[in-house]
Amino acid sequence: MAETVPALFEQELLGVKELLWGAEIKQDIFQRWSQGFYFSSSEKSALEQAKGGPCAIIAPVQAFIVKNLLLEYKGFHFRDRVTSEVQSRILVRALCEILSQVSNRHFCVVHIDESGAKREGDRNKNLSDSQDINAVQFHEDLRVIMFVTLGQVTKYYLDHIAALQGKFGVLLFLYSVILSRGLQRVKSECFDLQEPLIDETYGYGSQALINLMISGRATMYVWDHFQEIAGLTLMGIEKQSQVGFITIMEYHRLCTVGSFYKNPIHPVWVLASDTHLTVLFSDERQLVSLETKSEQARRIFKRFDPEENNFISSDKLRDVLQALNLVNELEYVNIMKKKLDSECLGIILLSAFMDEFFPKEESSTPDLFTLFHYNGLAQSHVNGQIQYHIGSAILLESDIKSVCESNAMLTVLQTKWPNIEVNWCDGATPSLN
Repeated sequence: MAETVPALFEQELLGVKELLWGAEIKQDIFQRWSQGFYFSSSEKSALEQAKGGPCAIIAPVQAFIVKNLLLEYKGFHFRDRVTSEVQSRILVRALCEILSQVSNRHFCVVHIDESGAKREGDRNKNLSDSQDINAVQFHEDLRVIMFVTLGQVTKYYLDHIAALQGKFGVLLFLYSVILSRGLQRVKSECFDLQEPLIDETYGYGSQALINLMISGRATMYVWDHFQEIAGLTLMGIEKQSQVGFITIMEYHRLCTVGSFYKNPIHPVWVLASDTHLTVLFSDERQLVSLETKSEQARRIFKRFDPEENNFISSDKLRDVLQALNLVNELEYVNIMKKKLDSECLGIILLSAFMDEFFPKEESSTPDLFTLFHYNGLAQSHVNGQIQYHIGSAILLESDIKSVCESNAMLTVLQTKWPNIEVNWCDGATPSLN
């Protein structure tokens, strides 16, 4: 470990500042992002978010915390076993795991120069002091330490846990992630980014920032691999992620979330509403088991059914068969068109397609399972205290899903499980905002 000369990273830090905030930092937005990583007093394993904005960092970190706790305690048994020592350990482990996804060469840890810290006063986790924060002074006091192993980073963070809990903890980690990834690399992954990663008006994090935290790559898109659009190759998520992501924007048809995010390695998902990020998780490992052939067929069929009508145009049959690596010679396709569209309506029903090609339909997902939901904003809970909400989920057999636009939670869950219904234990559907 060797602390860098401030001038060595001076330009990089200026570049990160501009990438995140734009040409000018609005003080009210900076204040909202100026908070530490600290756990709720009412839910010991849940990070608390003071104000709107930094959920783009806090929710992914919480997702990795939950993922590791589920593995360590073999389920939701961790809820009453989290002590202050465990809190420090699981926080540092989650942060280091995110850093390991963005770099495999070296790790840049951004911290506050001690002399600057003294000028600013005691940097504790009491967020009531945040109105005194000066963004200019904050950036002048930034310093960088370079590490070559993740073990060194872990030790440093455990030795300096107060800095993570302090009022700049979230921002210091965010700057560390971007520098560890590499400023130019992040810029290239964002492609033709016209706006800063933190919205200048509302203060929320961009999709590129969310993807960087979840997958280690700052792409603006959530589909699998890449798509060719108007002659441009637009990169999405390159591989199955450790934790997933689903969004209400897909219901509004503003994006298409790929299988890598919908079917992550662990049953943990960051949920996106229009304005906020929360976390959904389960102790049912089968929710992320490999797709069966019939499940893959349903997913691909629905790719050609963007209106979710449970049918496709007959002209799309060959494309579906090609995507599934099934026989797709033109003569055979014409025979199947006549069979599946015997009334010459020009459409092929999902049910008819599945009966023909996958008559013994299997499912890797259980019909009944338990879901847990986390929201880091205390004001989003009925009693004003953060707590995990527990729901009993059932997957209905019908292909026809119930639509209730007033139930944002159900709406976003149906982008992953179209036929899901959930009964929440306290009788109140948890808030996504």
